[in-house]
Amino acid sequence: MTFAIIKTGGKQYKVAEGDILVIEKLEHEGDSVAFNDVLLVANGEVKVGKPTVPGAKVTAKVLEEGKGKKKMVFRYKSKTRQHKKKGHRQPYTKVQITKISA
Repeated sequence: MTFAIIKTGGKQYKVAEGDILVIEKLEHEGDSVAFNDVLLVANGEVKVGKPTVPGAKVTAKVLEEGKGKKKMVFRYKSKTRQHKKKGHRQPYTKVQITKISA
């Protein structure tokens, strides 16, 4: 089984061909995106990068973009009648891994 570990959005993901990921929003052109920060590739033999594997690339197809569920942020200070209620929706990009090349 071929898999890779990529880095995007400050996080690391273990991916294989056909996987669907929900990651931090990407700035991209067209309907495909390439990840060049490949930390590890395993296809029979394991290649570990220092910090990245040279020449390795993972390509993915963009499925959708959107915002996640709303999270409420509530600040409160007792005895002073101070409170603040705020909502936040994190933008995301949903991608499907199409090819892993090393």
